[in-house]
Amino acid sequence: MTESTTAPTSTAPLIEVEGLRKYFPIRKGVFSRHVGNVKAVDGLSFTVGRQETLSLVGESGCGKTTAGRTLLRLLEPTAGRASYRAEPDTEAIELFDLSRRQMREYRTDLQIIFQDPYSSLNPRKTAGGIVGEALRVHGLATGQELEDRVAELLVRVGLRADAFNRFPHEFSGGQRQRIGIARALALEPRFIVCDEAVSALDVSIQAQVINLLKDLQEERGLSFLFIAHDLSVVKYLSDRIAVMYLGRIVELATAAELFSNPRHPYTKALLSAVPRPDPKLRQERIPLTGDVPSPMNPPPGCHFAPRCPVAEKRCHEAYPETVKVTATHEAACHLVE
Repeated sequence: MTESTTAPTSTAPLIEVEGLRKYFPIRKGVFSRHVGNVKAVDGLSFTVGRQETLSLVGESGCGKTTAGRTLLRLLEPTAGRASYRAEPDTEAIELFDLSRRQMREYRTDLQIIFQDPYSSLNPRKTAGGIVGEALRVHGLATGQELEDRVAELLVRVGLRADAFNRFPHEFSGGQRQRIGIARALALEPRFIVCDEAVSALDVSIQAQVINLLKDLQEERGLSFLFIAHDLSVVKYLSDRIAVMYLGRIVELATAAELFSNPRHPYTKALLSAVPRPDPKLRQERIPLTGDVPSPMNPPPGCHFAPRCPVAEKRCHEAYPETVKVTATHEAACHLVE
């Protein structure tokens, strides 16, 4: 694999997110009294360019999946804004201001590939029925035209034509994920959230699916929000990478800059754990002590400070401002200065 070199095709972003928050209320007692919140996503701001792949990475529970689902209104946001601009010269649409009926109009442009290729497919429907359901719901095709479009999609993602009438249990994990990709492509979207789209697959199958996504991106001009925890996969696929910790982005940079010059201690720790294929290359491992703090009661100051090997007194007292390292690299850490 070689690193991605694809760049956004326009300066006007396709997706722009500002101050995104998603809190899940905690209720106790007979009267379901509100006693607190789980701050799953706590103030994310980022953009996704045209034909660009932005990756969200971080430990399990940091809010990556919640961010992706909230952006698509599969979960309703607590606060923030998300704008979608179909073309560079058109007016941006505020996704969070739309009613459910209005949002349905934009479902054709905004799609998702789910993490689990087993539970995300209806076991009572054939592959053709699963992929063709969106076309029927949106009234884009019926009858023979629908069957032809679905068969073409299945073949495009690497399945045989006879997959149309087979049920999910008759496919392998990699084949099921290809059905999920075909379902996401059926409405010819512009933007796809890939929620751990390859994490449940064997390594060899991961490579096939990742290469398929890259080919489809070039062929159809797609933009991806790629949610993952495997940094080797992210390095190959991404244009830019956002590192999340406890609901917030702590570092955002191009893939090349992040891997060559990480500035946040958490990013450095993550990169130190990536296996090196060459045994002659030795890298000092940066162990993280303690557990990830609870999103119900995050610590004061920098949320990473209790586990940070270089934390200072000020790190425990105030959350750091985001500092520009370069024009395309920023980090939220007091020590970046």
